[in-house]
Amino acid sequence: MPFAPCYLLLLGCTCVMSTYGPHQRAQMTGDILLGGLFPIHFGVASKDQDLAARPESTQCVRFNFRGFRWLQTMIFAIEEINNSSTLLPNITLGYRIFDTCNTVSKALEATLSFVAQNKIDSLNLDEFCNCTDHIPSTIAVVGAAGSAVSTAVANLLGLFYIPQISYASSSRLLSNKNQYKSFMRTIPSDEYQATAMAEVIEYFQWNWVIAVASDDDYGRPSIEKFEKEMEERDICIHLNELISQYMEDHEIQALADRIENSSAKVIVVFASGPDMEPLIKEMVRRNITNRIWIASEAWASSSLIAKPEYLDVVAGAVGFALKAGHIPELKEFLQQVQPKKDGHNEFVREFWEETFNCYLKDRPRRQESDNGSTSFRPLCTGEEDITSVETPYLDYTHLRISYNVYVAVYAIAQALQNILTCTPGHGLFANNSCADIKKMEAWQVLKQLRHLKYTNSAGGKMNFDEKFDLGANYTIINWHRSAEDGSVVFEEVGYYNVYSKRGGKLVIDKTKILWNGFSLEVPFSNCSEECEPGTRKGIIDSMPTCCFECSECSDGEYSNHKDASICIKCPNNSWSSGNHTSCFLKEIEFLSWTEPFGIALAICAVLGVVLTAFVMGVFVKFRNTPIVKATNRELSYMLLFSLICCFSSSLIFIGRPHDWMCRLRQPAFGVSFVLCISCILVKTNRVLLVFEAKIPTSFHRKWWGLNLQFLLVFLFTFVQVMICVVWLYNAPPSSYMNHDIDEIIFITCNEGSEMALAFLIGYTCLLAAICFFFAFKSRKLPENFTEAKFITFSMLIFFIVWISFIPAYFSTYGKFVSAVEVIAILASSFGMLACIFFNKVYIILFKSSRNTIEEVRCSTAAHAFKVAAKATLKQGTVSRKKSGSSGGSSASSPSSSVSLKTNGDGGETPSGRKKPRVSFGSGTVMLSLSFEESRRGSLM
Repeated sequence: MPFAPCYLLLLGCTCVMSTYGPHQRAQMTGDILLGGLFPIHFGVASKDQDLAARPESTQCVRFNFRGFRWLQTMIFAIEEINNSSTLLPNITLGYRIFDTCNTVSKALEATLSFVAQNKIDSLNLDEFCNCTDHIPSTIAVVGAAGSAVSTAVANLLGLFYIPQISYASSSRLLSNKNQYKSFMRTIPSDEYQATAMAEVIEYFQWNWVIAVASDDDYGRPSIEKFEKEMEERDICIHLNELISQYMEDHEIQALADRIENSSAKVIVVFASGPDMEPLIKEMVRRNITNRIWIASEAWASSSLIAKPEYLDVVAGAVGFALKAGHIPELKEFLQQVQPKKDGHNEFVREFWEETFNCYLKDRPRRQESDNGSTSFRPLCTGEEDITSVETPYLDYTHLRISYNVYVAVYAIAQALQNILTCTPGHGLFANNSCADIKKMEAWQVLKQLRHLKYTNSAGGKMNFDEKFDLGANYTIINWHRSAEDGSVVFEEVGYYNVYSKRGGKLVIDKTKILWNGFSLEVPFSNCSEECEPGTRKGIIDSMPTCCFECSECSDGEYSNHKDASICIKCPNNSWSSGNHTSCFLKEIEFLSWTEPFGIALAICAVLGVVLTAFVMGVFVKFRNTPIVKATNRELSYMLLFSLICCFSSSLIFIGRPHDWMCRLRQPAFGVSFVLCISCILVKTNRVLLVFEAKIPTSFHRKWWGLNLQFLLVFLFTFVQVMICVVWLYNAPPSSYMNHDIDEIIFITCNEGSEMALAFLIGYTCLLAAICFFFAFKSRKLPENFTEAKFITFSMLIFFIVWISFIPAYFSTYGKFVSAVEVIAILASSFGMLACIFFNKVYIILFKSSRNTIEEVRCSTAAHAFKVAAKATLKQGTVSRKKSGSSGGSSASSPSSSVSLKTNGDGGETPSGRKKPRVSFGSGTVMLSLSFEESRRGSLM
């Protein structure tokens, strides 16, 4: 047969399969075989393979008692299942367990034995070989421990769809089911642990930490996730380092230098115990004790680090440990181990020798220590009392990884039970078929595990999630020093619930934590000292955001807690206190009736009203006297009334502004002043027109009667009223609180439209300017006892006041705006009252001799004489110019005569001709003008 050589080769391979794989193992046959991968040793001896000869297999060193306990837990679970009458009855589970030595190479060497056996069994060579020591295919593997090891193993087992359930590999990369198709685990992913660690950092308000991770598939993804979580919380990582148990001494020393020189006191570590050990040793050698360690679950309870001689450095460490479980009767099983009884477990003999520091028969006596020296152990009997020594193997008070191993074995057994009890038509395979328990393959077990849901012996519901992980929570532990023997005690101080809502996941009892092994005060690990209330954190150039300087809050801002990132702006009605830690209500100010300034202005306004009323009373009492009549008493009454309104309008500017006050005060002021100035303008213009008329006629008397005067006053005032109406309709003023001034709120009026206010004042000033022009032009008239001069002065005062008002109005603020306007109103009102009326009142009350008709007539006659003289001189000058131009004309010498008749009805000249009369009030003045021309004789 052409294929005979191949069959013979395969036959030989099958017959020697019992010895395939690492030599040292724990193995027991059964109907169904489970594989196991455990770190019985912490590492391998480093040797320089120069390839001068065939490379030798590396030797595993440093026995791992906890790893051996995990192995024993798997054996215990399998024996418990085999002894069960309900779970897999009549089916015996076997196992093949290998030591990974915590390295990828050893793990792959063991995994190849699982894969090779399954591949050969798939060829169905039983008819060619009937070997008595044939081992069944491995239908599932429990392990490995480290994530880096599990990653390599998962890649290989995934090729053949052999289910792998890890009990301690938490790398989040292993959740990628596209790459690791058959990987499952009973430990939560580091996706949650990195978040939990970041929350612990935030909980203790640290912002300056050192991050250390294993340089493998466990440490690198974990530290990457941790960095993202820290960025979201604005926490800075000062150093980010990778470590390995195989680092050179100078590399470890350089790392220790950086840690020692760093100002960060908190060190977050994602690494296994073997990787951490070199660094811890260097820290112990340097006696660096003022650091706080945050440990991931990979070393939070590691027996390599949790040693009394390391406690000076690691005491007070806060670690994340898996939630402990209870395994009944495991304690008794672990204590029953003996080299003579456990022949199927080749690791027991080494465990015994390491435990009692002796050697068994047929075992080498020689031992090589870590420092390279050689020592010799005494002989063991193999019957020593295991309970008489303290070893991590018997530390079953907190079963964490051991419990995960126990759960993994039971999950596989439950999946096999579901296959065993499957009813055709309700299976998970094609056409709802079921797998045959006697001929099943690994991929069928994997399918069943993915859909596994069951209740364990403790009543808990067990199932794998969509990433094939078993959900779990973390217990937070604190490393204490035992008062009895100085050993490490793991004190539970809190927990982290993965499935709780954000904000309620982390629970810590700070009173149970001993920092550095003795202190209850939370250590300080921040780049900068915390900022006190009243300050904020300021950025320092070229430094991380966690490094800052404390800057005092600006005026109007405050911070009421430490380390405030920003200062909070006080509300509009408040202002910051002197130390900027709080806000107080601003003082509300306005031109009040109760303050001295407001009282003074109010007194001045009332005084103005009283004086104006007094003047009006005088004018009413002496209304038939010549002075009162000569001043056009009707217009004078209206003028005095308008002045009372002007003084009264200033009172509206005092007191707390309300909307109605703001809408009333400017129109009241504007209308009052326009009414006042209109009266003055009409009266001044009337006198000017009458006196400038050479021969007053009935036309002047008709059109300048009282009706027309009042009509003009009404028209002038009506224009101002319309300006106010348009203003109030389009942009009505309103009261508002001015918050622009520190510590004070000024309640003022928002005028609504500055343009409308400008029109109001501008129109008033325009009338005042016209009035000033007429008054100035008629300043030399005798009427009203030189009243025109005083009107000129009053208008001049008005202009000075209101021209000064404009810059003062726009340069002041708050209550002083109202005060400036009140002062302007009062000053201009007092100016007009004093200039126009006080002289007349003085004459009426104290100089009654001047308040007669004769005084008025004399004054008028004198003015008429001046006018006539000026007219005569003007005509004579014109005549002389004309005669001089004709050459022979005679010059005329003008002469004039003025006759005054006081009590006659008319006036006649000596020649009997009528003289023109001008009526002024009750008297009649006759002017007689004559010109005589003297002939000039001829010079010829």
